[in-house]
Amino acid sequence: GSNNLCCAVIDSEIDSHIVHLGTMGVYGYGTSGGEIPEGYIDVTLPGGREANILHPAYPGSVYHATKCLDALLFQFYQKNDNLRVTDLHQGIVWGTNTPQTIKDERLVNRFDYDGDYGTVLNRFLMQGAMGVPLTVYGTGGQTRGFIHITDTARCIEIAINNPPETGERVEIFNQIAETRRVRDVAKLVADQTGVEVNLLPNPRQEASENELDVSNRKFCSLGLDPITLDAALFDEVTEVVNKYKHRCDPTKILPASFWNKKRAEECASLDPNSVKIKVEA
Repeated sequence: GSNNLCCAVIDSEIDSHIVHLGTMGVYGYGTSGGEIPEGYIDVTLPGGREANILHPAYPGSVYHATKCLDALLFQFYQKNDNLRVTDLHQGIVWGTNTPQTIKDERLVNRFDYDGDYGTVLNRFLMQGAMGVPLTVYGTGGQTRGFIHITDTARCIEIAINNPPETGERVEIFNQIAETRRVRDVAKLVADQTGVEVNLLPNPRQEASENELDVSNRKFCSLGLDPITLDAALFDEVTEVVNKYKHRCDPTKILPASFWNKKRAEECASLDPNSVKIKVEA
Protein backbone atom coordinates (compact mmCIF):
# COMPACT_ATOMS: atom_id res chain seq x y z
CA GLY A 1 0.00 0.00 0.00
CA SER A 2 2.69 2.52 0.92
CA ASN A 3 4.69 1.67 -2.20
CA ASN A 4 1.59 2.13 -4.37
CA LEU A 5 0.88 5.47 -2.70
CA CYS A 6 4.39 6.74 -3.35
CA CYS A 7 4.23 5.63 -6.99
CA ALA A 8 0.83 7.29 -7.42
CA VAL A 9 2.12 10.58 -6.00
CA ILE A 10 5.13 10.45 -8.34
CA ASP A 11 2.98 9.64 -11.39
CA SER A 12 0.51 12.42 -10.55
CA GLU A 13 3.29 15.03 -10.78
CA ILE A 14 1.53 16.89 -7.98
CA ASP A 15 3.73 18.30 -5.20
CA SER A 16 2.00 16.34 -2.44
CA HIS A 17 3.12 15.90 1.14
CA ILE A 18 2.65 12.40 2.54
CA VAL A 19 1.93 12.16 6.29
CA HIS A 20 2.27 8.59 7.52
CA LEU A 21 0.87 7.39 10.84
CA GLY A 22 3.48 4.93 12.05
CA THR A 23 4.39 3.49 15.43
CA MET A 24 6.95 3.75 18.21
CA GLY A 25 7.35 0.00 17.75
CA VAL A 26 9.83 0.57 14.90
CA TYR A 27 12.45 1.29 17.58
CA GLY A 28 11.69 -1.90 19.49
CA TYR A 29 10.80 -2.15 23.15
CA GLY A 30 14.02 -3.28 24.73
CA THR A 31 15.91 -1.03 27.14
CA SER A 32 18.01 1.16 24.86
CA GLY A 33 20.15 2.65 27.61
CA GLY A 34 19.32 6.23 26.67
CA GLU A 35 16.81 8.57 25.11
CA ILE A 36 15.35 7.48 21.78
CA PRO A 37 15.78 10.40 19.37
CA GLU A 38 13.26 11.40 16.74
CA GLY A 39 13.98 9.15 13.80
CA TYR A 40 17.70 9.80 13.34
CA ILE A 41 20.62 9.06 15.62
CA ASP A 42 24.20 10.33 15.85
CA VAL A 43 26.76 7.55 15.45
CA THR A 44 30.51 7.17 15.17
CA LEU A 45 31.50 4.93 12.28
CA PRO A 46 34.75 2.98 11.99
CA GLY A 47 37.70 5.33 11.70
CA GLY A 48 36.05 7.91 13.92
CA ARG A 49 33.69 9.21 11.22
CA GLU A 50 30.62 10.88 12.68
CA ALA A 51 27.25 10.57 10.98
CA ASN A 52 23.53 11.08 11.61
CA ILE A 53 21.65 8.03 10.32
CA LEU A 54 18.15 6.57 10.38
CA HIS A 55 17.64 4.94 13.78
CA PRO A 56 18.09 1.15 13.46
CA ALA A 57 14.82 -0.75 13.14
CA TYR A 58 14.11 -3.38 15.79
CA PRO A 59 10.47 -4.48 15.37
CA GLY A 60 8.84 -6.69 17.96
CA SER A 61 5.82 -7.80 15.95
CA VAL A 62 4.73 -8.34 12.35
CA TYR A 63 2.75 -5.10 12.56
CA HIS A 64 5.83 -3.18 13.66
CA ALA A 65 7.86 -4.88 10.93
CA THR A 66 5.45 -3.56 8.26
CA LYS A 67 5.95 -0.06 9.64
CA CYS A 68 9.72 -0.52 9.36
CA LEU A 69 9.25 -1.49 5.72
CA ASP A 70 7.18 1.68 5.22
CA ALA A 71 9.96 3.76 6.75
CA LEU A 72 12.55 2.33 4.34
CA LEU A 73 10.26 2.91 1.35
CA PHE A 74 9.85 6.55 2.35
CA GLN A 75 13.61 6.94 2.67
CA PHE A 76 14.07 5.49 -0.82
CA TYR A 77 11.41 7.55 -2.56
CA GLN A 78 12.56 10.74 -0.87
CA LYS A 79 16.09 10.09 -2.11
CA ASN A 80 15.06 8.85 -5.56
CA ASP A 81 12.11 11.13 -6.39
CA ASN A 82 12.30 13.98 -3.86
CA LEU A 83 8.99 13.02 -2.27
CA ARG A 84 8.05 15.10 0.75
CA VAL A 85 7.23 12.73 3.60
CA THR A 86 6.54 13.04 7.32
CA ASP A 87 6.57 9.81 9.35
CA LEU A 88 4.85 9.89 12.75
CA HIS A 89 6.08 7.30 15.24
CA GLN A 90 3.01 7.14 17.45
CA GLY A 91 2.61 5.68 20.91
CA ILE A 92 -0.42 3.83 22.30
CA VAL A 93 -3.59 5.85 21.78
CA TRP A 94 -6.14 6.15 24.57
CA GLY A 95 -9.42 8.01 24.94
CA THR A 96 -12.47 7.94 22.72
CA ASN A 97 -13.25 11.48 21.61
CA THR A 98 -11.72 14.75 20.49
CA PRO A 99 -13.38 18.14 21.11
CA GLN A 100 -14.82 17.84 17.59
CA THR A 101 -16.17 14.27 17.66
CA ILE A 102 -17.83 14.69 21.04
CA LYS A 103 -20.22 17.26 19.57
CA ASP A 104 -22.29 14.65 17.73
CA GLU A 105 -22.75 10.96 18.45
CA ARG A 106 -22.52 10.19 14.72
CA LEU A 107 -18.84 11.15 14.92
CA VAL A 108 -18.04 8.78 17.80
CA ASN A 109 -14.81 6.85 17.33
CA ARG A 110 -14.49 3.11 17.08
CA PHE A 111 -13.80 1.47 20.45
CA ASP A 112 -11.95 -1.85 20.45
CA TYR A 113 -11.66 -3.87 23.66
CA ASP A 114 -10.30 -7.19 22.40
CA GLY A 115 -6.72 -8.43 22.71
CA ASP A 116 -5.84 -7.76 19.07
CA TYR A 117 -7.11 -4.27 18.28
CA GLY A 118 -7.92 -2.82 21.69
CA THR A 119 -5.19 -0.56 23.07
CA VAL A 120 -4.09 -1.34 26.59
CA LEU A 121 -5.50 1.63 28.54
CA ASN A 122 -8.84 1.55 26.75
CA ARG A 123 -9.02 -2.19 27.44
CA PHE A 124 -8.34 -1.63 31.12
CA LEU A 125 -10.96 1.12 31.38
CA MET A 126 -13.54 -1.06 29.69
CA GLN A 127 -12.72 -4.00 31.93
CA GLY A 128 -12.87 -1.83 35.04
CA ALA A 129 -16.25 -0.40 34.10
CA MET A 130 -17.60 -3.90 33.46
CA GLY A 131 -16.25 -5.34 36.72
CA VAL A 132 -13.77 -7.60 34.94
CA PRO A 133 -10.27 -8.14 36.43
CA LEU A 134 -7.69 -6.21 34.42
CA THR A 135 -5.81 -8.34 31.89
CA VAL A 136 -2.14 -7.52 32.49
CA TYR A 137 0.24 -9.56 30.36
CA GLY A 138 3.23 -11.07 32.16
CA THR A 139 4.59 -8.94 35.00
CA GLY A 140 3.18 -5.69 33.60
CA GLY A 141 6.72 -4.35 33.51
CA GLN A 142 6.46 -3.26 29.88
CA THR A 143 7.01 0.49 29.53
CA ARG A 144 5.19 2.11 26.62
CA GLY A 145 4.53 5.54 25.17
CA PHE A 146 0.98 6.90 25.47
CA ILE A 147 -0.97 9.63 23.71
CA HIS A 148 -4.57 10.82 24.03
CA ILE A 149 -6.63 10.70 20.84
CA THR A 150 -7.05 14.49 20.99
CA ASP A 151 -3.26 14.88 20.81
CA THR A 152 -3.13 12.38 17.93
CA ALA A 153 -5.40 14.66 15.90
CA ARG A 154 -3.43 17.74 16.97
CA CYS A 155 -0.10 16.14 15.99
CA ILE A 156 -1.38 15.23 12.53
CA GLU A 157 -2.53 18.83 12.10
CA ILE A 158 0.88 20.13 13.16
CA ALA A 159 2.64 17.73 10.78
CA ILE A 160 0.45 18.78 7.86
CA ASN A 161 1.12 22.45 8.59
CA ASN A 162 4.89 21.96 8.85
CA PRO A 163 5.92 19.92 5.79
CA PRO A 164 9.55 19.34 4.83
CA GLU A 165 10.84 21.29 1.85
CA THR A 166 11.40 19.51 -1.46
CA GLY A 167 14.74 17.72 -1.25
CA GLU A 168 14.81 17.56 2.55
CA ARG A 169 15.06 14.17 4.16
CA VAL A 170 12.02 12.40 5.59
CA GLU A 171 10.75 14.33 8.62
CA ILE A 172 10.20 12.08 11.64
CA PHE A 173 8.33 12.93 14.84
CA ASN A 174 7.91 10.83 17.97
CA GLN A 175 4.19 11.21 18.59
CA ILE A 176 3.80 10.52 22.31
CA ALA A 177 2.85 12.47 25.41
CA GLU A 178 4.55 10.35 28.09
CA THR A 179 5.78 6.88 28.98
CA ARG A 180 4.25 4.65 31.65
CA ARG A 181 4.75 1.11 32.88
CA VAL A 182 1.74 -1.13 32.18
CA ARG A 183 1.32 -2.29 35.77
CA ASP A 184 1.30 1.34 36.94
CA VAL A 185 -1.43 2.14 34.43
CA ALA A 186 -3.37 -0.90 35.68
CA LYS A 187 -3.07 0.36 39.26
CA LEU A 188 -4.50 3.75 38.25
CA VAL A 189 -7.55 2.04 36.78
CA ALA A 190 -7.88 -0.51 39.59
CA ASP A 191 -7.76 2.22 42.23
CA GLN A 192 -10.52 4.11 40.44
CA THR A 193 -12.80 1.18 39.65
CA GLY A 194 -12.13 -1.26 42.48
CA VAL A 195 -11.45 -4.26 40.22
CA GLU A 196 -8.59 -6.67 40.72
CA VAL A 197 -5.47 -6.88 38.57
CA ASN A 198 -5.04 -10.27 36.90
CA LEU A 199 -1.51 -11.19 35.76
CA LEU A 200 -1.88 -13.44 32.71
CA PRO A 201 0.65 -15.46 30.73
CA ASN A 202 1.97 -13.12 28.07
CA PRO A 203 0.71 -13.93 24.54
CA ARG A 204 3.41 -11.67 23.10
CA GLN A 205 7.11 -12.29 22.58
CA GLU A 206 8.55 -9.26 24.36
CA ALA A 207 10.76 -8.21 27.24
CA SER A 208 8.96 -8.66 30.54
CA GLU A 209 10.55 -5.46 31.89
CA ASN A 210 11.99 -2.49 30.01
CA GLU A 211 12.78 1.18 30.37
CA LEU A 212 11.69 3.69 27.73
CA ASP A 213 12.96 7.24 27.41
CA VAL A 214 11.68 9.01 24.29
CA SER A 215 12.22 12.48 22.87
CA ASN A 216 9.11 14.38 21.76
CA ARG A 217 10.68 17.83 21.60
CA LYS A 218 9.78 18.52 17.96
CA PHE A 219 6.02 18.50 18.49
CA CYS A 220 6.32 20.39 21.78
CA SER A 221 8.39 23.08 20.06
CA LEU A 222 5.63 23.45 17.45
CA GLY A 223 2.91 24.08 20.01
CA LEU A 224 1.79 20.70 21.36
CA ASP A 225 0.85 20.78 25.06
CA PRO A 226 0.55 17.04 25.73
CA ILE A 227 -2.39 15.58 27.61
CA THR A 228 -1.08 13.16 30.24
CA LEU A 229 -2.83 10.28 31.98
CA ASP A 230 -5.32 11.65 34.47
CA ALA A 231 -8.04 9.72 36.28
CA ALA A 232 -10.44 12.59 35.60
CA LEU A 233 -10.06 11.99 31.87
CA PHE A 234 -10.88 8.30 32.33
CA ASP A 235 -14.53 9.27 32.93
CA GLU A 236 -14.95 10.06 29.23
CA VAL A 237 -14.02 6.51 28.27
CA THR A 238 -16.10 4.99 31.07
CA GLU A 239 -19.18 6.90 29.89
CA VAL A 240 -18.80 5.42 26.42
CA VAL A 241 -18.33 1.93 27.87
CA ASN A 242 -21.42 2.21 30.05
CA LYS A 243 -23.51 3.47 27.16
CA TYR A 244 -22.58 0.60 24.84
CA LYS A 245 -21.75 -2.20 27.28
CA HIS A 246 -24.70 -4.25 26.04
CA ARG A 247 -22.65 -4.81 22.89
CA CYS A 248 -19.70 -6.31 24.74
CA ASP A 249 -18.84 -9.93 24.02
CA PRO A 250 -16.91 -11.17 27.10
CA THR A 251 -15.36 -14.02 25.12
CA LYS A 252 -13.31 -11.42 23.21
CA ILE A 253 -11.64 -9.95 26.31
CA LEU A 254 -8.86 -12.50 26.84
CA PRO A 255 -6.07 -12.66 24.23
CA ALA A 256 -6.72 -14.98 21.31
CA SER A 257 -3.61 -14.36 19.17
CA PHE A 258 -0.21 -15.70 20.21
CA TRP A 259 3.02 -14.50 18.67
CA ASN A 260 4.73 -17.86 18.43
CA LYS A 261 4.21 -21.50 19.40
CA LYS A 262 5.86 -21.11 22.78
CA ARG A 263 3.54 -18.22 23.65
CA ALA A 264 0.54 -20.31 22.58
CA GLU A 265 1.65 -23.19 24.81
CA GLU A 266 2.12 -20.94 27.83
CA CYS A 267 -1.32 -19.39 27.30
CA ALA A 268 -3.13 -22.70 26.75
CA SER A 269 -4.86 -22.42 30.13
CA LEU A 270 -6.65 -19.18 29.17
CA ASP A 271 -10.36 -19.83 28.70
CA PRO A 272 -12.24 -17.03 26.89
CA ASN A 273 -15.52 -18.35 28.30
CA SER A 274 -14.30 -17.83 31.87
CA VAL A 275 -14.72 -14.05 31.76
CA LYS A 276 -17.84 -12.88 33.55
CA ILE A 277 -19.22 -9.36 33.40
CA LYS A 278 -20.42 -7.93 36.68
CA VAL A 279 -24.19 -7.59 36.65
CA GLU A 280 -25.55 -4.61 38.57
CA ALA A 281 -28.15 -5.53 41.15
